[in-house]
Amino acid sequence: MAYHLYHYEPSLAAAVIFIILFTASTGLHFIQMAKTRMWFFVAFCCGGIFEVIGYIGRTIPGTLGAYVVQSIFLLVAPALFAASIYMELGRIVELVDGERYLFVRRRWLTGIFVTGDVLSFFMQGGGGGLMGSDKPDSRATGSHVIVGGLFVQIVFFGCFIITAVLFHMRLHRAPTQRVLTHQPPYLRHLLALYATSLLIFVRSIVRVVEFIQGLDGYVISHEIFIYLFDAVLMLGVMLIMNWVHPSEVTTYLTGGKMSKGLRLVEYSTAAQTSA
Repeated sequence: MAYHLYHYEPSLAAAVIFIILFTASTGLHFIQMAKTRMWFFVAFCCGGIFEVIGYIGRTIPGTLGAYVVQSIFLLVAPALFAASIYMELGRIVELVDGERYLFVRRRWLTGIFVTGDVLSFFMQGGGGGLMGSDKPDSRATGSHVIVGGLFVQIVFFGCFIITAVLFHMRLHRAPTQRVLTHQPPYLRHLLALYATSLLIFVRSIVRVVEFIQGLDGYVISHEIFIYLFDAVLMLGVMLIMNWVHPSEVTTYLTGGKMSKGLRLVEYSTAAQTSA
């Protein structure tokens, strides 16, 4: 080919390690989702599949198809994580009956952020496809489209974090009656949202720097960055959500089964009502 797919020899061992880790976490997420019927977490689980496919692509160096696969799937996986994270905030607001502490109606909250997430998803995916071209102009265009998609993701994630923090501060200053009476476990889920959002935010900033530097930049030329600032951070997102699973939020509202830590727990809203 007229260009080198990588500026280094991709590590087979590192790719296999993260294939195993992402497969384990993704498998657990599918079990948790099925057992607790948290279907809004389908996007998150698909993000885990994308991570696995992406790192499988990195085990087949030297072929254009595998390069395009790893490029696209690793780029867009965090957007799928983000979609489910956005949806969980709306459920936390409902859990504490705190819609008045939002600057936008709860029913619009998810739609606004998911719309930005979908836009980011398609921009990054389209740019990743162009990056697989053997034409320098197409690759440069793909890089610019990816940067645009990452900036969209960063802007919406920034607004999301601000929204969550403002909601949290207002709720802390003036707890709702539901919080005072039932003491639902909203705080641990908000902290999980902060942690996962921060990890995705940092990852997106590093990827922006990577593509702004260009195809011969320092970040893209050193494999350590893809693992330290993408693989490790996104695995952290998945593991946090394995442990602080959003099924607890919905179950406190409707009853049923929830994943608490790694245990499956049955919960009845009648217990909450009588408390």
